[in-house]
Amino acid sequence: MNKLISASIDVTKIPKEKLVKGQKGTYLNIDIWINEETDKFGNHASINVQQSKDERDAKAKKVYLGNGKKLFGWDDAAPVEPAPVANEVEDDIPF
Repeated sequence: MNKLISASIDVTKIPKEKLVKGQKGTYLNIDIWINEETDKFGNHASINVQQSKDERDAKAKKVYLGNGKKLFGWDDAAPVEPAPVANEVEDDIPF
């Protein structure tokens, strides 16, 4: 069965040095953690910039980008409305 998580990220937190130029675009490698319990805001997942092995070994601080909620396909998730999408684009986006 398909499963859906709706998420939002803060693009202003994306470190430019983590952007990877590919043949078909510019990419950011991320990790999405599915939490066993919801947080106080009802989120089921957290999203952070993927760390290199060296960064993990050095216990570098993770860059958290945002959170997500289970929408459907999860046995333990009640349907919820997706987070509202902002209509304005800020000029300080780092890329």
